Amino acid sequence: MKTAAELFVECLENEGVEYIFGIPGEENLDVIDALHDSHIAFVTVRHEQGAAFMADVYGRLTGRAGVCLSTLGPGATNLMTGFADADMDYAPIVAIAGQGATTRMHKESHQILDLVALFEPVSKYSVGILEPENVPEVVRKAFKVAEAEKPGGAFISFPENIAASTPPDDIHPLRVQRAMHSYPPREKIEQAAQIISDARYPIILAGNGVIRSHACHELVEFAEKLYIPVTQTFMAKGVIPFDHALSLGTIGLQSADYVACGIEKADVIICVGFDMVEYHPHLWHPKKDKKIIHIDHNSAEVDAHYIVEAGVIGDIDVSLRQIAELTRPKDDYWIGTLRDIIIKELDDYADDLGFPIKPQRILHDTRHVLGREDILVSDVGAHKMWIARLFRSYEPNTCIISNGFAAMGIGVPGAIAAKLVHPEKRVMTITGDAGFMMNSQEIETALRWKVPIVIMIWNDSGYGLIKWHQERHFGRTGQISFGNPDFVKYAESFGAKGYRIERVEDLAPTLEQAFQDETVVVIDVPVDYSENMKLTEKLGKLVCPL
Repeated sequence: MKTAAELFVECLENEGVEYIFGIPGEENLDVIDALHDSHIAFVTVRHEQGAAFMADVYGRLTGRAGVCLSTLGPGATNLMTGFADADMDYAPIVAIAGQGATTRMHKESHQILDLVALFEPVSKYSVGILEPENVPEVVRKAFKVAEAEKPGGAFISFPENIAASTPPDDIHPLRVQRAMHSYPPREKIEQAAQIISDARYPIILAGNGVIRSHACHELVEFAEKLYIPVTQTFMAKGVIPFDHALSLGTIGLQSADYVACGIEKADVIICVGFDMVEYHPHLWHPKKDKKIIHIDHNSAEVDAHYIVEAGVIGDIDVSLRQIAELTRPKDDYWIGTLRDIIIKELDDYADDLGFPIKPQRILHDTRHVLGREDILVSDVGAHKMWIARLFRSYEPNTCIISNGFAAMGIGVPGAIAAKLVHPEKRVMTITGDAGFMMNSQEIETALRWKVPIVIMIWNDSGYGLIKWHQERHFGRTGQISFGNPDFVKYAESFGAKGYRIERVEDLAPTLEQAFQDETVVVIDVPVDYSENMKLTEKLGKLVCPL
């Protein structure tokens, strides 16, 4: 007779789970034991936050729920940051936590928290398994909700006495079913087509929903057929290749930028797969004077700066094709020389020899070494803003940026997950010295699993992004400096390789060597963050050329 834990693992197999990222504990012992006889690989990590971040990036890259596991109490609370990051960034994730026996959950007891209530505010579905026969329904619903058209987080609490109990013999995993995407209403297609046909200066604002829906090809065809320029959010980088003539690059800075000039000039903004959490409309639509077309699987969020003229709800690729068939193409590329200005700015620092190295030069050399389909995972910090703005992406899901929850520490575990999903690609993370130290322990996990990744640390011995904000708002800084270990020796202490850049000319060759090393490599790069305020001053004086 099988236990509920064994049935639980069968249900996970039924959902197609490849990996579970997590840490064993007393209250999840039955699940851990059941995994011995499963084809699911259990990736033992060094901190539950790392496990959740790995599941987060796995979900974002595959569209299937990443799975993470912890024990009760502090193990579960350690999952929260990475789990919330996935939920807010619309990455499918299922978190499982062991729990104390139901016989002691009603009273004060060792490590007992109400985990279902704890996870409820940051998930789409949070539930405890209270009877063994409920296992198949709970697991099926968790994955169904997590992998829905608007993905997110599902949390399962599994008490230890329920896991060890025996369900009836006739209880089995449920058949996996996925709903078909609905087609958009014809009248909405016609309405959107008419608005775009009448527009003088339409522009497309693409969000991560285009990537989640695998509609990038259709978006590019839509833009080409109608001759409409495209800008993308931080999380949609690569939805249109940067070297495409209609690409205006990435929008998302809170200050004015050249891309924002295109939005300012536009009279119709076509938001495709756009989630408000990616870039709030009050930043790009402050005057509320433009017509907005919303094309997505789900209705638009309610916001005073996002009042929709036409909402086309349904399958994104079908919507784009049908709208394009009824729309008059634009007869000129109204954006003019804006794209040329953006490209020139990206190339301006290609030969800069300053040291410490300017962010622009680091990203230029990084782009030169990485292939078009290789993957860069950005941690959160000042470097994220530079990556979002300047790193040229050519394919979807090749530049992973956490931007909804924007949680520091995602870089190293995220790169591990990306390499597990795509072993054939070069994978690296760019992280700050602060973000690196938050989950650097996962270097050991990568080495144990023989996952070769490159970790580039932008080293300024401080919280660079906070310093940037302090300088902008107060003209002075405080409480943002710290010391660092010797990152080369630190990497070597794990058995990884470490390099320190001491001349700008060494950066690209060292990065190339790091990938050839075929192991975990840490590259310590001194960064010149005086460029942060120079950028702020430059954008503050920006005059739109349109």
